[in-house]
Amino acid sequence: MFRVLIVIIAFSLVGCANYRQSLSQHAPEPMNATARISLSDSSVVEPEKSQLLATAYHESEELRNPGVLENTAPLSVVEQVSTDSINAETFAIPQIPPLPDENFTPNEQGIELEDVINSVYQSYPLLEAALYSREVASGERLETLGEFDRKLKAGTENGPMGYYKTYRQHIGVIQPLYQGGEVFAGYRVGRGSFQPWYLERQTNEGGEFKAGFSVPLSRNRDIDARRAALWRSTFGVQAVEPDIQAQLISFVQEGAYAYWDWVAAGAKLVIADRILKLAEDRTDRIRSQVENGFLDPPELTDNLRLVAERSGKRAFAERKLQQTAVKLSLYFRDANGAPVIPGPELLPPFPELESIDAERVALDAQLALEQRPEIYAINLLQRQLDIDHSEAQNDCLPSVDLVMAASQDVGYRTSPKNDKGPFELDALLLMEVPLERRKARGKIQKVSGKISQLSAKRKLTEEKIVAEVEFAYAGLIGAYKQAQQAEQAVGYAEDLARRERRNFEEGLSDLLKVTLREQYAVESAEKAVDAKLLYFREQADYRAALAEDQIPEFIQE
Repeated sequence: MFRVLIVIIAFSLVGCANYRQSLSQHAPEPMNATARISLSDSSVVEPEKSQLLATAYHESEELRNPGVLENTAPLSVVEQVSTDSINAETFAIPQIPPLPDENFTPNEQGIELEDVINSVYQSYPLLEAALYSREVASGERLETLGEFDRKLKAGTENGPMGYYKTYRQHIGVIQPLYQGGEVFAGYRVGRGSFQPWYLERQTNEGGEFKAGFSVPLSRNRDIDARRAALWRSTFGVQAVEPDIQAQLISFVQEGAYAYWDWVAAGAKLVIADRILKLAEDRTDRIRSQVENGFLDPPELTDNLRLVAERSGKRAFAERKLQQTAVKLSLYFRDANGAPVIPGPELLPPFPELESIDAERVALDAQLALEQRPEIYAINLLQRQLDIDHSEAQNDCLPSVDLVMAASQDVGYRTSPKNDKGPFELDALLLMEVPLERRKARGKIQKVSGKISQLSAKRKLTEEKIVAEVEFAYAGLIGAYKQAQQAEQAVGYAEDLARRERRNFEEGLSDLLKVTLREQYAVESAEKAVDAKLLYFREQADYRAALAEDQIPEFIQE
């Protein structure tokens, strides 16, 4: 029997070592580190853990499928990279494209917003990090499945010295049942000279085989702590999906902001380029007029000052374009997931603004209630509370357990009476009843209060979603009207600037009036760009309010 125990322990240790080795072999390769610089005005913080954690009552089919243990995620391996190994392969630093030339014009075939959104879907690192929360939830579920693992029990108890010399060894297996209770089987050997009051420890020469089961008849029949934990963790796996979707919506919204900022920076560069060219084209003509005595020399000096000033503004617009392009590269990536800083040749103009149908708001609000992840998360949380309530009601029931056990000794009899030889069957009925049941009643009261809180929270969440849709719609309508009015103002300002330049060429005006008119035109054009930027930002907000971004199939489980 000693040898049997030693062999069992040895196999257990070897099994654990092989399991750890298999985990290390399947662990993912450590990814290359990438140096990043925060380009936003606010500090970068880690995304908060979702407060929408929810679980629910659900019978697990994986319990009947042994393959669930094979689907567990491998452990990650973390390696420390020394400074000597940091090289060009470790740091994936994108190249900053060159500055645009004069007479820059946007490209009608440039990058579209959908290209950026698809890049976010495919390779945005924080979305990838959010997807790993599935492995965390699956690991927690696998941990609860461990409560249903078979347990091997073995032991040896020996008294080699004294008046009564006894030697006892036993080994057995216990299997918890998903329906409640457990089954058990074992084998034991008891030899030696036993005390008269411990003769039941003695077995026949071949030992005793024993098997049986225990079944709950009242408490723990339909639900118990093990099944409740499993059901909660099962819906915990589902609860990460609305959290992933919420983060995806946020990432797409941020990517849209970065894209439209880049487009707006390009539009302002076009304005700065055009206004600079107007001043440069006047220089030779004013110089000729000054040399011929038609204008005073300060007019030329003032125009040269204007050229230098507008050159500085164009340099500022170039810097802004490059900065917004670098920020966009966080969301716009290549097929390998590396950031790509788009060059000015990929810059598109603002698309045409679309009019908004006022009658679609009510339908969109209803659509948002169906698609927003907050509602799905509250549903899961409701199911979790249902589990807690069922478990609390289960604790109110009396504990009544039926235990059946059968045993049979084999081998040569150890006593002349052969009292160990016959087949034995034991039946036990065990009962335990808490009289006050305060623990169960307190838990029911607590869970009932949480259910009432959740009901009120759900009502407010639905109202907030509708309010967000209406708020985004109002912003979109206002930005659309503002952009239209700004375009009209640009037309008026440019018409006045053209008239003033013609008067200046005919000697009916001076450079100061021309400069003021051109400055008004620039300001109007920049306000029009800001109005369009506001419109498309509001459009991104409206998209987020409707939760149009759903987790696609290629990143499903």
